[in-house]
Amino acid sequence: MNMNQPHPSHIPHGYGYPASWAAPSETERLLHEAGMRGDLAGQLRVLAGAELYIGAPKAEVDAAPERITWRSHWNPAGWSCKPVLTRGMLPPWHPEWVFHGVSLQWISKFDWDPSELLAVNGGTPAQVLLAANPQDRKAWRQYCVPSDQPDGARLIGLRHGALQGPLAYGLACGVHLAIVNDVPWNEVGTVYHEYSNEISFLREIWGITERSQWQAQLHYLLDARNSPPEPDFTLRVREGLRAGLGELPTADLWRETAAGHAQDLGAGQAKVKDIEDLVRRIVRYEARFRADGLLPPDGRVTTTVAYDYGRAVNLARWGLSARFCHPHEAEQAIVHAGALSKSAYHSWQDFSAAYALGRVLRFDDEKYGKWYEQNLVAHRLLTENEGSPWRNIPWR
Repeated sequence: MNMNQPHPSHIPHGYGYPASWAAPSETERLLHEAGMRGDLAGQLRVLAGAELYIGAPKAEVDAAPERITWRSHWNPAGWSCKPVLTRGMLPPWHPEWVFHGVSLQWISKFDWDPSELLAVNGGTPAQVLLAANPQDRKAWRQYCVPSDQPDGARLIGLRHGALQGPLAYGLACGVHLAIVNDVPWNEVGTVYHEYSNEISFLREIWGITERSQWQAQLHYLLDARNSPPEPDFTLRVREGLRAGLGELPTADLWRETAAGHAQDLGAGQAKVKDIEDLVRRIVRYEARFRADGLLPPDGRVTTTVAYDYGRAVNLARWGLSARFCHPHEAEQAIVHAGALSKSAYHSWQDFSAAYALGRVLRFDDEKYGKWYEQNLVAHRLLTENEGSPWRNIPWR
């Protein structure tokens, strides 16, 4: 740090916060502890691995999504600062105020006024104030190295997020995608991803560009009508045979019966063959699930509606982040998805295996690639981690 610039210890730190302040997440806790030690390198390591947020009026971002206008402000000590926030310090959701997501690497390359400071979480116990002249910014970049941790391999939660009750239950049904997307599982708030990326994602992947389209897709998911119907058709056939026989049918009997039912419903030869192939695929996937611990040794999947319900939770959060709905509407949808999930399954493990099967049948094509591995990583985190919502929220 340039010694002509103020050191963080010269600026009021955490003014107005109690001494017993609890950090919202691990990021803020680490920043606070490093700041208390005077550990600038520790602060930079944390910031290099965190997404940072710059606030902006929604109308401004809608008009020019790729442009970031980064406004300065004066802190209580009288220094001009460029403010950013870590995720846990974001303000409550507001319909006309959104956030750009940036990185320390991006910030280090910004065209700075040498007299200004970078203010991370200004005025809070997790505050970091940094001089930002060219030498300082060059030094930051040595901390901006790729993480050794693979994407989608962390379970993140916020202390001020939902932890118990119907909302937390519903959010726990959407936790697979929260892990994949590296966002807190229990947040219904200002961002999921940054605003402009959320808008782009919903447009390109879901065909959603306005509120009515978001509502329609959410209803499809909550009605379990987004995923193809064939997997649940074949699984219902197996459950019907099990009820009639008093035991699970053989794979051959299941396949022949499913094909016969499809013919009775008017399916053509190609569709009947698809049903037969689908039964074989489910048998192979379930065997792999048992080997990898996604299912117990005698376990099976009875319905794949978990995949739609889990995505409904995340679509509610994406819609909130994109300002297609208000928090109460998103929370209602999440609670409803949780209630539907509870009625369809007997345990978190049952739900997880069903979610995994719905996802791999749609995308994996028996490659056992990322679509499969992401399910397995999430399942293990959720069943083994002491901080997992599945270890702390009873299914019933």
